Amino acid sequence: ELRHRASPWQRNLGYPLAMLGLLALTGTSVLIVCFHVLELLLDDAAMPRGIQDTSLGQVSFSIFGSFGAALQVVLILYLMVSSVVGFYSSPLFTRLLPVRQDTPLTKIIGNCVSLLVLSSALPVFSRTLGITRFDLLGDFGRFNWLGNFYIVFLYNMGFAALTTLCLIKRVSWAVQAELIHTFGEGR
Repeated sequence: ELRHRASPWQRNLGYPLAMLGLLALTGTSVLIVCFHVLELLLDDAAMPRGIQDTSLGQVSFSIFGSFGAALQVVLILYLMVSSVVGFYSSPLFTRLLPVRQDTPLTKIIGNCVSLLVLSSALPVFSRTLGITRFDLLGDFGRFNWLGNFYIVFLYNMGFAALTTLCLIKRVSWAVQAELIHTFGEGR
C-alpha cells in the first residue's frame, strides 16, 4: 500500500538509489572481510587482539586516513542496523516486535535485553571481521578466543560466504521475478 502511494520520484529514483546503496555497503563489507581473510593467512598481526600502549590520535586506525575512518563508521552503523533488522525478521523473534500502544511490559523488557545484547556484540563483531581495529574502552580485544586463528578465520569465511550467498539469492530472485513479470505479460 505504501508503494502504491509513493510518488513517481520516490518509486523511480528513491527506491533504486536505496537499493544500490545497500548493495554497495554489503559488497564493501564483504570485500573488506575478504581482504581481512587474506591478511589472516599472510600476517599474524591481523588477529583481532587488543592494541597495547596506543593513544587515540597518535596512530591512524585506517590505511586510508579520514576517508577510511568514515567508511568504517558507516559500515559499523550499517552492520548495526542490518543486525537489528535481521534479528526482528527471523521467525523466532517476530513475536517480540513491539506494537504501537499495545506492547506489554515483558515484551518491552525483552526488546531492551535483545538490543543490549546486539549492541554489546557489535564491537567484537566488527573487530573479528576486520572492519575496524579500534579498541574500545571495554578492552573487547582481550577475549581469549580472539587469539585463536581457526575461530577467527572460520568466522570471517562464514560471514563472507553467507553474506555473498544471501546477496546473490536476493538479487537473482528479484531479477528473475522481474524478467518473468516482464516477459510473462506478453503471453
